[in-house]
Amino acid sequence: MSDIERADNPAQVVIDNVWMVSREYDGLAGAGGVKDVCRQLAEALVSHGGCHVRVVLPCYGFIDPMALGFTAVAFNPNRTVFSVDMSYPEQERMEEVSVWWKSLRGVDVYLLDSPRFSEKTGVYAYTAEDEEHESWQKRGRGHYDYFAMNILLQKATLDLLILLDQRPDIIHCHDGHAATLPAMMRELSGYRHFFCNTGCVVTIHNAGKGYHQEIKDLAFARAVTGLPQSVLDASLLAGSFDPFMAAAGRAEMNTVSENYARELQETSDDARTGWLGHQLLKRGVRLAGITNGINPDDFNPAYPDRLGLAAAFSPGEGDLAGKMCCKEEMLVSCSGRKRWGSVEQSGHLSQSADLPLFTFIGRLTQQKGVDVLLETILLLLAEGVEPFQLLILGSGDPGLESRLQALTTNPDLVGRICFLKGYDVDLAAKVYAAGDFFLIPSLYEPCGLTDYMAQLMGNLPIVHYVGGLVKVMDGITGFVYHKQLSAELASAMQKALFLYSQDPDRIITMQKAAVKRIHDHYSWPDVMEKYLRLYRKALEETGP
Repeated sequence: MSDIERADNPAQVVIDNVWMVSREYDGLAGAGGVKDVCRQLAEALVSHGGCHVRVVLPCYGFIDPMALGFTAVAFNPNRTVFSVDMSYPEQERMEEVSVWWKSLRGVDVYLLDSPRFSEKTGVYAYTAEDEEHESWQKRGRGHYDYFAMNILLQKATLDLLILLDQRPDIIHCHDGHAATLPAMMRELSGYRHFFCNTGCVVTIHNAGKGYHQEIKDLAFARAVTGLPQSVLDASLLAGSFDPFMAAAGRAEMNTVSENYARELQETSDDARTGWLGHQLLKRGVRLAGITNGINPDDFNPAYPDRLGLAAAFSPGEGDLAGKMCCKEEMLVSCSGRKRWGSVEQSGHLSQSADLPLFTFIGRLTQQKGVDVLLETILLLLAEGVEPFQLLILGSGDPGLESRLQALTTNPDLVGRICFLKGYDVDLAAKVYAAGDFFLIPSLYEPCGLTDYMAQLMGNLPIVHYVGGLVKVMDGITGFVYHKQLSAELASAMQKALFLYSQDPDRIITMQKAAVKRIHDHYSWPDVMEKYLRLYRKALEETGP
């Protein structure tokens, strides 16, 4: 498009060519909600936005591109590998990268293959397999070369674009792993001219401490990024080079919900980020808030074969007979010592399908409120509330895992709590379908996707009213509590228990309302339009 067209009618700027840079992509590599957002937004831009979308991510060691049908990319008949500048302090270095390509549901996906990526068996952290091979690679610990991994991904993406002669309208950078790209693209002469008409968007999926991908070794940061010292000095947060700070003024920036954006820049909750939001605001960066969407059909229990469910049901229509079948099957599976493959079971459940079933799926961390959940279970037990069962699927902090395993042996809770340590996507679908109530006691939550998934399966969420979880409407589409205290969570759970036993019709009404609200407000075609507006704004910033 010409600068004249852009100036005459900026509202009608057409976004056609979008590239995304991410460490995750659903179906290939994932560790959290980034994988879902990246894939679903990409597919929505293709199918509903008419865009050409390409996604770039690492080819980790657990990905077999040939087995998955990817094709090696040749830049000319004799060239399939290119070198990327990855110098260390006082050591000039190059790293070789090759590329795999495949079209997945209309999205062109590029896998960057290099030894730095292929030696990793986990997306962000070492696995049990790594620890067995090298004792210092402790399971759950982040990769020692995380920053170099991120920079290689971003530099190789820019180099790939040049080799393919691609000048995108937008490069969408997902989280801190890709947030240094706008600075390198704008500040390094090898890139700045080629991409002078390309806009950048950086999405902060999680601004919490430990999620910024910051680095304290400034000499290493300068060497490997190639950025001028002045840029590094202006990108510091608490003495470390922070990719989000480097993106300030060089990209449009957003978080994954309106309320999370407000919390980061208007409240003291920003202390949990190291005051990132407030520092960005001082730079004149107002974070946009775009609440993540979901593809309802991906979690539609009316098609049980897609999800591996025992029977079909439809919460939106009030048809729940099949949901009871799913619950019964799950209870049977958890009643003994079933072999779950990579998932390890502690405790068991009774086969009493009439008892309300609380569920939890997620990382076992303090951020996810698991410590509060454990205290709440003991509190409810002490208060002698009516019987219920609890099913938890996830892994994380070893200390929380141990406490949870110990809780399953409590004499008063035997047969009422089952802990499935690990994760399996098919098993997760069964848990969503089986549950009556879904617990999300997060200390903070940028958006939350599990509340959507649970609601679409007739599993009403009980949430701490923070961040993106404020989209749950108390007594209408779920239950909320406002203070991160075990007594508050216990009270919300008791409200749910009361309705379950005393007003089951109200539960059905809430299940219907939850599904309807997702379809009306949070499907990806609607959310995509908000991103397109942000893309247009980013593209306008590249004009003269």
